[in-house]
Amino acid sequence: MIDPIVDEVRRIRDAHAAMFNYDLDAIFQDIKEQEKKSGLKFVSYPPRKIEPDKGPHTTGASISVSPGSNSI
Repeated sequence: MIDPIVDEVRRIRDAHAAMFNYDLDAIFQDIKEQEKKSGLKFVSYPPRKIEPDKGPHTTGASISVSPGSNSI
């Protein structure tokens, strides 16, 4: 499936990266400079903490086994 919007974004992103010889540090610095020049306030949140597992998870499924059966 061809999406003209995605194609345009990819072309622009590639042209921007080519201006900096695809150097990620240089690209990042340019983006940060553009943020400063824009006058807008950019917010960054700290990463969310992942809670450790609190024991076994139950699925609610059960297995019936008749008395004296050797198989599940």
